[in-house]
Amino acid sequence: MIFIDRKGRRYLKILEPGRKLLIRGELLADELFGVEEGSRVKFSTGETFLVLRPTYADLIPLLPRRAQVIYPKDTGPLVVWGDVFPGATVIEGGVGAGALTIALLRAVGPHGQVISYEVREDFAAAARKNVATFFGEAPNWTLKHRDLYEGFDERGADRMFLDLPEPGRALGVASEALRPGGVLICYVPTTVQLKETVDALQERSDFGEIESFETMLRNWQVKGMSVRPHFRMVAHSAFIIVSRRLASDSLPSKVIDLPIPPAPAEEPEQNGDDEPPDETA
Repeated sequence: MIFIDRKGRRYLKILEPGRKLLIRGELLADELFGVEEGSRVKFSTGETFLVLRPTYADLIPLLPRRAQVIYPKDTGPLVVWGDVFPGATVIEGGVGAGALTIALLRAVGPHGQVISYEVREDFAAAARKNVATFFGEAPNWTLKHRDLYEGFDERGADRMFLDLPEPGRALGVASEALRPGGVLICYVPTTVQLKETVDALQERSDFGEIESFETMLRNWQVKGMSVRPHFRMVAHSAFIIVSRRLASDSLPSKVIDLPIPPAPAEEPEQNGDDEPPDETA
């Protein structure tokens, strides 16, 4: 649950029977069982907190992590531009704290599949714990402790997300794992990585429709007659690079010649006898 104090500060807590919650005072978790979401509860010091189930946007900034998480302002565009749909097979390269993993599992639904590759065991362990704690059972999620630069086991995947220092190095193995028409998303923080990745994509014939962008989020304060943007803004976090896996015969020299349908026959011109009579005569 998330506890919000009178100044809007948020505290993420897990409710377990017999456990004490400590936030400038204490409260036994058992006292919250059966309390309606959206209620206000009082701790031992007399301070009250609004208690709610955290939304994804609430959860991710507070997620326990060893690596930088992908923030909600980027997760939305990643899932939308990545066109993740229910039932899709999605490969995730670089799992971090599991923030994007949770979003992908929600997007593909119970009939989809998410396969994550992570080379660092500490990151994999943190992601495994976060998904179990904040998403729940995920039988359709597979986490592989592997170096993805050595190749993916999967073939014909619908979508792929790469959160790596050098995604350009993985384009060969990504091409083998993605189906034609599949979407590849690369997520990089610096302009140097942006240029290197786009250059690597442009040099290949099996990727096209490349676009890159960043998202910026500016909150506003609306308080009485004071309507202004917040002084602090979540500006640049990373660049999102979108591309499509092309068919193997997509080279200009291998353009598929489709049969040209015959032109429709012209209708014969009507003569004067076929014209409707002039009612004005």
